[in-house]
Amino acid sequence: MKVVVQKFGGTSVRDEAGRAKAIEHIQTAIEQGYKVVVTVSAMGRKGDPYATDSLLDLVGFPASNISSRERDLLMSCGETISSVVFSNELKRAGIHSIALTGGQAGFITNGDFTKAKIIKMDATRVEEELNSHDVVVVAGFQGRSEENEITTIGRGGSDTTAAALGASLQADFVDIFTDVEGIMTADPRIVDSARALDKVTYNDICNLAYQGAKVIHPRAVEIAMQAEVPIRVRSTYSVDEGTLVTSSRESEAGKDIPDRLVTGIAHISGITQIRVLAKEEPYQLQSEVFKSMAEAGISVDFINISPSGVVYTIEDLYTNRAVEILENLGYTPEVIRNCAKVSTVGAGMTGVPGVTAKIVHTLTEAGVQILQSADSHTTIWVLIPQDDLVTAVNALHKVFELDLE
Repeated sequence: MKVVVQKFGGTSVRDEAGRAKAIEHIQTAIEQGYKVVVTVSAMGRKGDPYATDSLLDLVGFPASNISSRERDLLMSCGETISSVVFSNELKRAGIHSIALTGGQAGFITNGDFTKAKIIKMDATRVEEELNSHDVVVVAGFQGRSEENEITTIGRGGSDTTAAALGASLQADFVDIFTDVEGIMTADPRIVDSARALDKVTYNDICNLAYQGAKVIHPRAVEIAMQAEVPIRVRSTYSVDEGTLVTSSRESEAGKDIPDRLVTGIAHISGITQIRVLAKEEPYQLQSEVFKSMAEAGISVDFINISPSGVVYTIEDLYTNRAVEILENLGYTPEVIRNCAKVSTVGAGMTGVPGVTAKIVHTLTEAGVQILQSADSHTTIWVLIPQDDLVTAVNALHKVFELDLE
């Protein structure tokens, strides 16, 4: 049995026009001899009635009184609704289909509500349904715990659902359909010259995804990479095959493949920088600060530790809570809200001198203030004022010639 997994995001299934385009892709795959497993996200984005954020607004999240368990019950509804609506339209188009929840499709998770991890994947039910159906539509983003509780697997969970199904079913491809032509060199909404890449490695797309590129979730890439299942990131509104994510290029087997110096520029906005200065014992400060953030469920990033204090970033959403916690501990944090993290990503810059200097010079020439920086072998990060985001990303995209083939 030839199987392809196709994932359609919220913008692809938000209305009948988008779902009609998605069904065309499914029909094409069936004509090519495939059985199709479809994963769907909740329909639309915040403001649309069944989008996840809209459901959370019903209880006033984050200032709500519901438990994490109840939050998962609520959030899982969007994908369940989407799977039934989509299956219904497939049947109207003459395609024999069935809708399943994540739990029914075999996703067994731990009990860590709102960010559960898949601990077991049993696709037996999906395989059985494929024997009598052309398409199985699986609600993304969700599973069930061993205690039979409904769980959700975090933001980007529908991508993870698709990758896990692809790995379990040994699919020929996992197709991630979105509203762009593939994996772009930068966000096309802020960089007019951004272009789609034809091929990219699992490692590079993982780095781009972790740093804010929203076309695919990094957990999904890691699952596909472990199972060696190729991913294609494609546009719902195009017949092009988009970007192929794989570990190798068969046509060039045995040859050195020249690395791009930089693969892309990614960004994350809506960030607050917090600086906490040490008063007496710096080691106590370091322990107290990060322990208090962890106990409050506030994720920290971009951490710099020195004898004089600590600097880190959090999402703007949690700034007031973090400041309150630190003040209760006796600290007076310095806070800069409305920041953005810009990341220059590329395996090709490993060991290449001058890349950081080029980034700093480019941003300085563009009048962009660098608030904080860090680097790894394949990524260089800078924290900047959010008002300078468009300027910074466009300048870096241009200086590394990412608009050129």
